[in-house]
Order: sequence, then structure tokens, then C-alpha cells
Amino acid sequence: MNSNNKEKQSVLINNAVVFDGRKALSGNNNVLVVGNKIAKISSSAITPPQNTKVVDAQGKFLMPGLSDAHWHVMFAAAGLDSVNLPDPGLFYAAAVTEAQDTVLRGFTTVRDMAGASFGIKKAIDSGMITGPRIFPSGAFISQTSGHGDFAPAYENAPEFGGERSELERLGNFRVVNGVPEVLAAVREQLKKGASQIKIGAGGGVISDFDPLDSVQFSLDEIKAAVGAAKDWGTYVCSHVYNVDGIRKALDGGVRSIEHGQLADEETIKRIGNVGAWLSIQAFEGHFLAGSKGKILNGKWRDALKMALKHKVKYAFGTDILFSPELASFQNEALVTFAEILSPLQTLVMATSGNAELFEMSGKRNPYIGGKLGVLEPGAWADMILIDGNPLKDIEVLKQYKDKFVFILKDGNIIKSTIA
Repeated sequence: MNSNNKEKQSVLINNAVVFDGRKALSGNNNVLVVGNKIAKISSSAITPPQNTKVVDAQGKFLMPGLSDAHWHVMFAAAGLDSVNLPDPGLFYAAAVTEAQDTVLRGFTTVRDMAGASFGIKKAIDSGMITGPRIFPSGAFISQTSGHGDFAPAYENAPEFGGERSELERLGNFRVVNGVPEVLAAVREQLKKGASQIKIGAGGGVISDFDPLDSVQFSLDEIKAAVGAAKDWGTYVCSHVYNVDGIRKALDGGVRSIEHGQLADEETIKRIGNVGAWLSIQAFEGHFLAGSKGKILNGKWRDALKMALKHKVKYAFGTDILFSPELASFQNEALVTFAEILSPLQTLVMATSGNAELFEMSGKRNPYIGGKLGVLEPGAWADMILIDGNPLKDIEVLKQYKDKFVFILKDGNIIKSTIA
């Protein structure tokens, strides 16, 4: 599945109903892929280059590959026990396996929201292993006692002679305090190849020591992170649910609010007023655990409705963590949004909508040479052929094992079961 083929390979998909990722839908179209980009889309017959793989779509639905703006490459399918093993081999093996499963679900691009996924990304981009395009954040940057501090409470913090957690030693988290340490942590991730930076500005669910209402990092610390990222032409995202944390993050220049389910209407309006994004997840039932998780159950609906009312830009993500079982519900999480959105809005959100957010990485965008989330000449050749029309029946996205009959990522055939 090499993305860097020395000779350009071609694929011609004939007779497809084409959804372009924005709003246009057209039938009986033909799509020519040369190398890893779309070369031509036409309702007329296309004469392909020699040795082109020709696929008869038989009137099936062709759309851009899906994307997840809040995925965890390293953590989605890794149990917490594998993370804390002295030998982290199982941890990395789970990430490699899950990368392949992710793209087989039709997700050809993900924004990785915490973790040392740089090596996995390089292996995928070079064709060594199969997986989605990755926009890496690198280590999640947290304060002591914050959402990314997994060291036992009875141990001293590193500043007082204690040891760093296994998660931090593996490069998945960075616990820092004060402007100088924040600057060092941000610059460390940029050095490794981060396309954006993620910090924690409020309490979380899986972290043991920080209540959901807690506000994390000082305004000066947040501004320092934003300034360091801006110097590299990119932006900062922030994990945060509560009103005070969101407002402080926005004051500091954060431009992607990750979660936001506990925001009030005035805060949602403010996200839009400053030009930031609401990257939201449909947290329901089995996606949540523990007493803190129950507080968030269903709250995404209110936040999304307010975002729609005030025309705030919103993105789709899942934030599945430490569960091989839940990782397979990625498509189900997307379909859940159709309770509030139309099927068209849902598809746009997970294709061209997310892609617009990804473009905020500017020159740190690892895939800057083409467009993501759309089917048009010059765009990256990432697409799914579906036996069914999700604009009419969004539930078909949950049946990816049977209904996704052809998957192309970076011009390479990932799956083909079409006759």
C-alpha cells in the first residue's frame, strides 16, 4: 500500500453517483485517479492511461473518505493495562492494528488528539503499514493535577522528586507548570512534527484527580502555548468542557475547543465570535463511564443546537479511548449526529467540514499538496464506494463491513469487494 509509488498508478471508477463532500450530487459520473490525486471527473467517458484499474461502480454512491477530528491513534484500541506494561510493545501493536481497522471503516484522515503517533504516521505515509492520514498533536500538554496527569496521587510530582507516569515517559503526555515549561513542551511537539498543539484547560472524565468543573492552566500559560504555536504557523486546541475553562482558553487564543458539552449559550456564541471551532463528540451511554461521564450524557445535543443557532463552525470527532470494543463504534458515533443534523449536514461535517478545520495547520499541514474531504480534480484520492445512499439512509454508514465495497486512500486500493 505504498503512498510513494515511483510509477503513477491509475484507477478509473465508472458509473458512480458522486457526492463531492460539499453539496453537489451527480449520477452516472466517472472518476479518474492518477497516482494519489483525482485527475478528472466527468459524465462523459474517460479514456484512461495504460494499465489502469477499471472499476464499474454500478450506480453506487461514491464520496470522499471520512475524517475524525478527535481520534486517538495510540489509545483508541489500547487497554490501560497495555499502556502501563513495562514493555510497551503491546501498546504499539494495538495502535498499528487499529490504524488498519480505522481506514477499513472508511476513515481516511484523522486528527490525533494526544499521543506519540509520529512513528505510526511515518510508517503509514511511507507505505510500511496501512492506516489513515494523521494530523498529529504529539504529547497532550497538561498541568500537574490536570487532565493529562496520570501519576499516582500519593507520589511526589517530578518537581518534588517524583517519577513521571508511564504515559508521559512514552511521549504521550507532557505535564508542565509555568510559562517556560509550557513553551518547552509546545516546542518539543513542533520539533517532532506536530501539525497542531493540544492542551488541557479543564477537567476530564478518564483522569482521576481533576473535577469536570476545574479550570486548568493560567491565562499566561495558555497565551504562551498559543504564541509558540503561532510562531510555527499553526494553532492550539484545548480539551475543556466547562464554561470558565472555555472562556479562558478563548481569551488565551485557543481556536479549537475540544468537547464543550457543558457550555452555555453565551459561551457557544463567543466561540463563533472569535472565529474558533467547536469540535464536539456525541457522548452517549456506552461511550461514557463513571460518575463524571454521566454528567456529560447527552449534553452534546444542547451544545450542537446552540452552535447551529449561532452559526458556529463545528467539527466531528469521537474521542474513543482505551477500548478495542468501542473503537469499532466510530461509524455509529458519526451516525448519532443525524439525530440533530440532516444526512447532508452529517456527511459534510465528516468530510469537507473537518478538512476546513485541518487546514488551520497552515504550513504544518502534512498533506498541504492537495485537498482533503472533497472529490474534485487535484484533491487527494481518498474515497469510499458505498452500496447504499447515506443521504437517504444514513444508517448505511454503520454497515461498513458489508456496504463499503471499495475504499481508496492516497490512490491505493485498501478494500475491493465489488464484482
